[in-house]
Amino acid sequence: MHPEKLIELEDGAVIAVEEYGDANGTPVIFCHGWPSSRTMARLADEPARDLGVRIISPDRPGISGSSLQPDRKLADWPRLVERIADHLDVREFRMLAISGGAPYAYATAVALPDRVRAIAIVGGVIPFAELGDLGGLLPLYRWMLALYQRRPRLLRRLFHLARPVLALRPPVRFRPLLLKMLLLRPCDAESLRDDAAFEAIFESQRRAWRASAEGVIADAEIYAQPWGVAIEDVRVPVRLWHGKQDRAFSFQLAEELASRLPNCNARFVEGAGHYSLPIRHMREILEDLISF
Repeated sequence: MHPEKLIELEDGAVIAVEEYGDANGTPVIFCHGWPSSRTMARLADEPARDLGVRIISPDRPGISGSSLQPDRKLADWPRLVERIADHLDVREFRMLAISGGAPYAYATAVALPDRVRAIAIVGGVIPFAELGDLGGLLPLYRWMLALYQRRPRLLRRLFHLARPVLALRPPVRFRPLLLKMLLLRPCDAESLRDDAAFEAIFESQRRAWRASAEGVIADAEIYAQPWGVAIEDVRVPVRLWHGKQDRAFSFQLAEELASRLPNCNARFVEGAGHYSLPIRHMREILEDLISF
């Protein structure tokens, strides 16, 4: 494990940051998925070292080692990124967002266009509030969105009830059973049989739940609400990567989103799913991102 840094904010709160890859390399700020935390960036550690990339991975407020920020909004995130970059003496940087990290990268690119060189979005979440048809989403997400709209207090209560179970570390012998229960695409299940990949994905999720349910809920509410960021305002170069077997967000939804981005190069990868895409293609994703 890499040492954790705690960056203090003006109000005494802290943001926990962990670095991976090459400490002297090209800086890339990592936006973890949901529910997840900073250690998801382990996925990028080895290729980042080889390519000379410095991965800077913060926990969002209320996640793992970062202080809870009451009533946080997506618009609050760019200021925190700026604070992190200033603390680490980083002027310009790229951003790499996996799944639920996507809106955070988009918002930062709009707010800080002079500092963000380019962003890579990998299996990125779609702006749910703009969708007329939810058919391209994972059934679990459709169910949670419906409950959020009709009975938000019940959904919050369910998150709190689920936390003790989801914060547990499953024994290694139960991993094959867990992968079966998740009803994953074959490409995703196969990729997650790799121990390092499994740890990067599921340990980062466990850490998010272990800290509190409130941080996980805050992220979920941001996804469900209008982002307050127009996709059309993202002017920095965007490299959008999406698997054609992605069950979380269909590639057709990603195609539609890509068509709205003014400066986007989209890659729709055959035979790749939501998990297998970042696991199997991270070197290619990073290599492409640092070409800017």
